Amino acid sequence: MKFYVASSFKNIDKVRYVSKQLAQRGFTLTYDWTNPGEALTLERLKEIGQLEKRAVSEADVVIVLLPAGKGIHIELGLALGFGKKIILYAPDDEVNQIEKTSTFYQLDEVDQCIGTLDELIDYVTATSIRV
Repeated sequence: MKFYVASSFKNIDKVRYVSKQLAQRGFTLTYDWTNPGEALTLERLKEIGQLEKRAVSEADVVIVLLPAGKGIHIELGLALGFGKKIILYAPDDEVNQIEKTSTFYQLDEVDQCIGTLDELIDYVTATSIRV
């Protein structure tokens, strides 16, 4: 099962934790954006964008790890467009408060997992059987 984790740089430790735990359970990460490598230039950003787009396309499941910024919402849109299984993770139910949510978080194609990172990992593992 291939997966991609969309999130922000402020969540790098959480993304790495989730990715490592899923890899230990036999899942394959399609792209690790947490190690951007060389200095960022416009050309490098373009390359990263292409890598991330391909990673979303190749993933069986896209995990959207909140809180996050504008980049993940683009990746969420790509995942919706590609017809991917999407799991939206939030540590609390704030994601469903009308003043803080997104219309796209409420779509039938988006499964929500609210709780701890370990609960997310268990949820991804359990639901991957249905993909």
